[in-house]
Amino acid sequence: MAKTTNLTIGIIGGGQLGRMLAMAAARLNHRTIVLEPQADCPAAQACNDQIVAAYDDEKALAQLASRCDVVTYEFENVPVAAAEKLSASVPVYPPAQALSASQDRLTEKRFLNDCGIPTADFHAVDSQEELEAALAAFGGKGVLKTRRMGYDGKGQRLFRGGEDLAGAFAALGGVPLILESFIAFEREISIIAARFRDGTVTCYDPAENVHLNGILHTSTVPAALSDAARGIAVQSAEKLLAALEYVGVIGIEFFVLPDGSLVANEMAPRVHNTGHWTEAACVISQFEQHIRAVSGLNPGNTDRHSDCIMTNLIGDDINDVPAWLSKKDCLVHLYGKTEARPGRKMGHVTQLLHTGKA
Repeated sequence: MAKTTNLTIGIIGGGQLGRMLAMAAARLNHRTIVLEPQADCPAAQACNDQIVAAYDDEKALAQLASRCDVVTYEFENVPVAAAEKLSASVPVYPPAQALSASQDRLTEKRFLNDCGIPTADFHAVDSQEELEAALAAFGGKGVLKTRRMGYDGKGQRLFRGGEDLAGAFAALGGVPLILESFIAFEREISIIAARFRDGTVTCYDPAENVHLNGILHTSTVPAALSDAARGIAVQSAEKLLAALEYVGVIGIEFFVLPDGSLVANEMAPRVHNTGHWTEAACVISQFEQHIRAVSGLNPGNTDRHSDCIMTNLIGDDINDVPAWLSKKDCLVHLYGKTEARPGRKMGHVTQLLHTGKA
């Protein structure tokens, strides 16, 4: 039987998600080694060691593989070639095919559809002419996005109809784009799910999310969602995880339409900002669940013991920490970042809500 305790776990990426994974791993008596080019990264404060090198540095990858029992990652833009190279000598979870499916929005949309999960209609856009034709097909409305590397609202432009289209393709860098049809949704939700090595899937309650300036502001649990819609979210996660032969935690975002149906927006093959509430409102957080999955341990209980609201602390919101600390039933989690910049995630707060729930 493979060893599942006292492992050394490699984490590619040293941001706040890597930091929280390292903290969860330590509670389970695992050691962690982070591969991250920034020496003073948030995860460096919580891991056992750091390899300071680029994510595709071959010597660094070989060192990581030789020192670790398993490797995971905290963000979806890890070079696929790096994950594949590591996989030749050490287990890598989630698998490299999850990165391949998620890094290109066009590939991602097609993969979701192939799994029977509906998305917005979309067109690949590789020129100004293709953009104009695609917008015309959508009645002048849609969301134009870079196919790769965009996050937190970056690399996007919304068209509501009637805009001057001159130079619109070049304005996003002249790179391959995707135009998605405009979705008149009532709310945004997400589900955090985990798949284990034996195929077991666990899901947390869906969260209802509000974004400001393209960045997640709050996640509220429970979401205003019918039982049928909740079931569809769970079934979608199960289908997607099985198709990817996935191991670990994934976040899947959906739009809820006026008729209660769901349309998938995107997936993230990692622990997810909309699941941060789990560390306060569940016995087993998404971070521990991920560590349990990749290290071969049993699944943890995903039941929620409290309703809650998770609020991101963005930029100067860090100045509100003393006020948050004075409130009852608030878990404040700061990321160890020394400089607060506009749009930068500095921490989060989860406030438990007392609603008579046992």
